[in-house]
Amino acid sequence: MRTIELTYPHTLALGELPETVCAIGFFDGIHRGHQQVIQTAVDEAKARNMESAVITFHPHPSVVLKKGTERVQYITPMKEKQELLQKLQVDRVYIIQFNQELSKLSPQAFIDHFIIGLNIKHLVGGFDYSFGHKGQGNMENIEEFTRGQFSYTIIDKIISNDEKVSSTRIRKLLQNGLVDEANHLLGHPLKFSGIVIKGAQRGRELGYPTANLELHAEVLLPKPGIYAVCVMYKNEVYEGMASIGTNPTFTADRKDLSVEVNIFDYSNDLYGEELQVEWHKYIREEVKFDNAEALIAQIELDEKNIRDYFSD
Repeated sequence: MRTIELTYPHTLALGELPETVCAIGFFDGIHRGHQQVIQTAVDEAKARNMESAVITFHPHPSVVLKKGTERVQYITPMKEKQELLQKLQVDRVYIIQFNQELSKLSPQAFIDHFIIGLNIKHLVGGFDYSFGHKGQGNMENIEEFTRGQFSYTIIDKIISNDEKVSSTRIRKLLQNGLVDEANHLLGHPLKFSGIVIKGAQRGRELGYPTANLELHAEVLLPKPGIYAVCVMYKNEVYEGMASIGTNPTFTADRKDLSVEVNIFDYSNDLYGEELQVEWHKYIREEVKFDNAEALIAQIELDEKNIRDYFSD
């Protein structure tokens, strides 16, 4: 898969670009609804003997439109988004920088530059996708802007339990710790990466050494608490337990959240290494214990519960 980052105006030459079938959207989460849009484009590209493409954007339009007052965290940061697109067998990804200039383009100018101008012959979008200044263009009126240069497919909403599958719905589930329900709507486990940094090393003293993760500021964390997780490191997958929280047993007035992972049956030094963590099940909320012994007893119970969860 080839990744191409674009700003407006881009300088790609139309004659040097392959004819493509393209899915378009922000696609935060690459959830089941997004997958339907992307898979339709991939299948149509194969049927037409063309390349498949995805157009996505960064940062989220709300960051630009609210002039920096909005801080957005993503269900799928860009690294994880690209990995998922590769698994869907997308040939090329166009990441368009969303900025003030782009937000002011008319629908026709946007289509001329980023659809016709990228040699896209068939466009696939969700029923609620909009484009151009103030979202004046959408999949219902897109015919007005095609200039007869491309065809298109509109994908209807995907329903689960009588409700639309959406990034907003998944975010609410994550805020409530319901990662298993969120994962069902995503169609894959919530996953993000972090670099292992030195912590207070209390876990080692307690008999449960943890990898403290430094995360990108754009990572959307689920609700604080204890979770069953899988950890990917050097092409190996390990089961483990993770804590999102402030370590209230030892730090009474701390506000910033830390992410710590105890990897089952693993004891090597990981400082400076990158780990990918898959979040599978919320186990319990973070609790302040009276002493270290009570905390250790609870951690032992957590480990048993999580091992049982993965063995079922």
